[in-house]
Amino acid sequence: MERIKVSENHRFLIMENGQPFFWLGDTAWELFHRLDLVDVKEYFYDRSKKGFNLIQAVILAELDGLTVPNSYNHLPLFDNNPEKPNEAYFEYIDKVVQMASEFGLYMGLLPTWGDKVTHLWGAGPVIFNPQNARSYGHFLGQRYKNSNNIIWILGGDRPAISPEYNYIPIWSAMSKGLDEGCGYKSIKTYHPSGGHSSSKWLNDEVWLDLNMMQSGHGGGKDVPVWSMIEEDYHLTPTRPTLDGEPNYEDHPVSPWPTWDPSNGYFTDYDVRKQLYRSVFAGGCGVTYGHHSIWQMITQRRSPITYPLIFDYKIAMQRPGASQVIHLRKLMESRPYLTRIPDQSLLSYNYNDPCDYQMATRDLDSSYIMVYTPNQKPISIIMSKISGKAIQAWWYKPKDGTSRIIGIFPTLGTASFNPPSDELDWVLVLDEISQNYPIL
Repeated sequence: MERIKVSENHRFLIMENGQPFFWLGDTAWELFHRLDLVDVKEYFYDRSKKGFNLIQAVILAELDGLTVPNSYNHLPLFDNNPEKPNEAYFEYIDKVVQMASEFGLYMGLLPTWGDKVTHLWGAGPVIFNPQNARSYGHFLGQRYKNSNNIIWILGGDRPAISPEYNYIPIWSAMSKGLDEGCGYKSIKTYHPSGGHSSSKWLNDEVWLDLNMMQSGHGGGKDVPVWSMIEEDYHLTPTRPTLDGEPNYEDHPVSPWPTWDPSNGYFTDYDVRKQLYRSVFAGGCGVTYGHHSIWQMITQRRSPITYPLIFDYKIAMQRPGASQVIHLRKLMESRPYLTRIPDQSLLSYNYNDPCDYQMATRDLDSSYIMVYTPNQKPISIIMSKISGKAIQAWWYKPKDGTSRIIGIFPTLGTASFNPPSDELDWVLVLDEISQNYPIL
């Protein structure tokens, strides 16, 4: 597999051969901790068939990852010491990383969950300091320097700075160790706590290659993720950005830390709204998550925060996971590295977040896409589109089907009314001479 790097314009990810890489991740935090190789193979097969190309997983896991052994009865460290890794535990991780490559999957690999670094919430215990973090990073970098399918994700649902303590020196030391072990600058991001982006604390850190945010699960169904993306998009230095943890399918709709399920659960529709609007706002990709899959829940394990489904293998077939491929296909169907967000295309938008529409186009305006979460009209300033005429069509995020609307001149303003038989749609306007495919 080709290593991933940042594009020349610092907006996207590409492979070393120059081909675009649209990050379509799945959240499998407890994969190393709870699955055996047979289960991993089944999971990877399913995710690769559904179009995912990256799996986010944690080496030192959140759910008692230091004290409860993995499926082969191995703990990751001796004496909870990052400088004393258990070879048997890491031999298993070696096999998983290699298996991912065989399925064409990249690993968004977290060296540790954040509770092992920060003096905040979580089981912990805190075991890292700048010295052993660098040693641990060196160990990982050296071990996986030839594994081209790894993007390192530091952090793990924690701020890099708290009111009492600055944890950046620990993460920076781990980053330095990774590069020293690899013998080259490995690509890295940082998974922050809910409602934040890595840019909040790490914008000046040279080791950070792309920003990651967590729009999360605690703010309701229409957290303005587009605003979070836009904030990162306009920062200096320029970096790619993406939402690495939006609302999980079948997660309770409730504020942290209660996660009260009486308000219902996020549906595939709720997930689609956030995924499309974050990408159209400028994200270089996005990560899907399911509340039963991140924890790899089974009937034998204690549930975390009210899962709706008590078997992750059943949850693997929930509708949202089969729908995200349609976003990837749409993004890859048009010029990729020249895409920008542009809300000025809309002559009118809606203030209520549940109605908010999001527009994107390429630099030459040879195509325009607008995501709408409902059947409210989309009003386009047609004169902003290049050429004399456009082909207009609807794209259904739920199943990837299309409906042709017609050909229109690029004059004045036009209003497009979404079909009434589905909640959300993408309006696509193609400059007619480009002969772009209709999916």
